[in-house]
Amino acid sequence: MEDKHQGALPDIVQTVIIDAPIEQVWNKVATSEGIAAWFMPNDFQPEIGHEFHLQSPFGPSPCKVTELDPPHRLAFTWDTEGWTVSFQLQELDGKTEFTLIHGGWKQSDELIGKAGEKSSVIHGRMAGGWVSIVQERLKKAVEA
Repeated sequence: MEDKHQGALPDIVQTVIIDAPIEQVWNKVATSEGIAAWFMPNDFQPEIGHEFHLQSPFGPSPCKVTELDPPHRLAFTWDTEGWTVSFQLQELDGKTEFTLIHGGWKQSDELIGKAGEKSSVIHGRMAGGWVSIVQERLKKAVEA
């Protein structure tokens, strides 16, 4: 039996140390207002099974909360391409290590529907985008 994920692009992983307690970071990554401050407008609610939308440049992206373990982990499906996004938080002496994992990538030559581009192109663009979103925008939103 062939593994459908064989040859798939790797997860995008971004980690940052934020100079704030874990609860303060959690409030920016697990509330609608918090997520909107550094990522995208949304109608998120912190409930397993809650369906919500991120207002992306390509229009509303359907999402669904799949994991919730306050204040350590939040995961959700993102869009119709099989993507998953998880936020992992770990307390470090009054600071917080935040890790974002964007998984569920297809093989590099498969098309991403809404964008009409190959998965490898979108993966590269999003990998770069997550750097500024996590390392700059999230950090600034929490530490402000």
